[in-house]
Amino acid sequence: MISKATIDQVYETARLEEVIGDFVQLKKSGSSFKGLSPFSDERTPSFMVSPVKQIWKDFSSGKGGNVVAFLMEHEHFTYPEAIKYLAKKYNIEIEETEQSNEQKELANERESMYLVSEYAQKYFSNTLWQSELGKAIGLSYFKERGFTDETIKKFGLGYSLDQWEAFTNRALDEGYQLEFLQKTGLTIVKEGTDATKKFDRFKGRVMFPIHSMSGRVLGFGGRILTNDKKAAKYLNSPESEIYHKSKVLYGINFAKQAIAKEDNCYLVEGYTDVIQFHQRGIQNVVASSGTALTPDQIRLINRLTKNITVLFDGDAAGLRASLRGIDLILEQGMNVKVCTFPEGEDPDSFSKNNGYEEVVLYLQENSKDFIQFKTSLLVEESNNDPIKKADTVRDIVNSISKIPDQIKREIYIQECARLMNVSEEVLFNTLAQIGKKGAADAVKKVKQEQKAFEIVKNKQTVEKVDVQYELERKIIEMLLLYGNQEQEFEDLILKENEEGDLVLEPESMESKVYEKIYLDLQEDEIELTHSQFKNTYYKLIEELNEKENFSVNTFISNLEHDISSEISSILMEDEKYALHNWERKNIYPKEKQKSVSQLVSETILTLRCFLIKRRIEKLKEGTEGNMEDNSEILEEIMNYLQLNKLLNKKLNRVLS
Repeated sequence: MISKATIDQVYETARLEEVIGDFVQLKKSGSSFKGLSPFSDERTPSFMVSPVKQIWKDFSSGKGGNVVAFLMEHEHFTYPEAIKYLAKKYNIEIEETEQSNEQKELANERESMYLVSEYAQKYFSNTLWQSELGKAIGLSYFKERGFTDETIKKFGLGYSLDQWEAFTNRALDEGYQLEFLQKTGLTIVKEGTDATKKFDRFKGRVMFPIHSMSGRVLGFGGRILTNDKKAAKYLNSPESEIYHKSKVLYGINFAKQAIAKEDNCYLVEGYTDVIQFHQRGIQNVVASSGTALTPDQIRLINRLTKNITVLFDGDAAGLRASLRGIDLILEQGMNVKVCTFPEGEDPDSFSKNNGYEEVVLYLQENSKDFIQFKTSLLVEESNNDPIKKADTVRDIVNSISKIPDQIKREIYIQECARLMNVSEEVLFNTLAQIGKKGAADAVKKVKQEQKAFEIVKNKQTVEKVDVQYELERKIIEMLLLYGNQEQEFEDLILKENEEGDLVLEPESMESKVYEKIYLDLQEDEIELTHSQFKNTYYKLIEELNEKENFSVNTFISNLEHDISSEISSILMEDEKYALHNWERKNIYPKEKQKSVSQLVSETILTLRCFLIKRRIEKLKEGTEGNMEDNSEILEEIMNYLQLNKLLNKKLNRVLS
């Protein structure tokens, strides 16, 4: 268990914009920050972070909350893990207790897989540094690659003994379940006729742990050190509940801050390329780990920067295949450069054999725009053959067609025309043809989907606005934003005038916002009807009444996850439509804070009117039949109608 004092210290110290900035590139937008949603594929930023309120809201997916909620959503942390992550980031001492076997069994499946993976990383690392075989074989290999002790420890590199069950048996002895050793792929289990056989997947390999963006161990890459032709040189963890290789980039946890800072990401192929670059001092580098680049991996980079530089080996045989990855990057609206190394060199060897300045200078001087690179590569292949040259031009225009930005497309067409000595008109016509084909394919797809849509089309109804829900939501918003503010309110007292008519007379009073709301609702015996709001309302009133220095952030931290998400939505609604820097245009929008009392009064009055109207409708239902028997009900309806008229007059509404 983590003490409450530690949790409170974490919340007080952690800065939301700093934590989220490790995962998403944020840009200032008035008093808040904006960025691309890390939860959906979007081109226009709708992810908002409020440093003042210390909450975030993702308008594309509807998710929101505080700093812990973000880590739980994005990194799938449990609550204690999120607290531990923040404590580590901000150097806060936290008491960690060793998990008992019983606790390990109680952990859910996903969490159990994380625990097993983290244990495996520590085991392989310990084997590398402590065992004689680990030092003689694994550590010697890494030293030969030129890795320092510091680098080896930073990346958590390790060694798996060349024994069939060494790791599996140790993990089982430590209380980890075979089920999760198998699901993470660390142990292979085979059912035999006589008995179940189990053995280590990575036996006899040096180990490269693969981390999530926050640094959690998701899986492993293992390199064999023998010349066994039957065994794969590199072996990766299989797909699992926690490891999806198409959504992971090797080194992203070490590179994320440098990528955002440099506003550029170097994309390489292998683990050692990443490690060697880091050791040389170039940290904004990640690897696709031998897999073909995927849209999910590109989107991971897109959150941090719009610029990617793809680094190819000097003698890369699969260069043409790699070009497909460039098209995918272009489709995401990103800027792509390509850099190749001299023949016989790769990012690993080049950075190992050259100093920091030489490597940086080489990358600057040899990084070409994708169109220059593709043109030079394909022209070389066409070898003055007119037909091949025509195919090359079409290939380049096809890549340009992937770019969403129209201005960029036009500039690239002009560049292509210059390099290939082809008229711009021809290239624009080719681009238009590709566009028409794409549009035709899209229309065909839409028509296919439309058939399914027609079936449900007639069933669709216009969703009615739940007035009471919106008013109760507004009450919670006012309590959160202005609950402790002292305001002057104009209260309405129902009195009988000289003519005997009921009238509302104004009476001024000073009160805190939460007291005004609570007393008004109590007086009319109004209870919030929506369970989320009802529970939150009473908690808010209690906190505001007991605590002089009420903190929204602390309040949210003690709520259940789904409720805290809803509260964040309420608080961030204004941020989405905020007007920024209008004063420099001599426009001065009225600030809500300056009319809080009016806002509170109008909301309570509107809720009263709504409930009165609903009461009248219920009473009317009971008047069907003999009118004489319903005289008391009719009199009550008339009284409610008169009260409703008075309240609406106060709200400056005209009733028909």
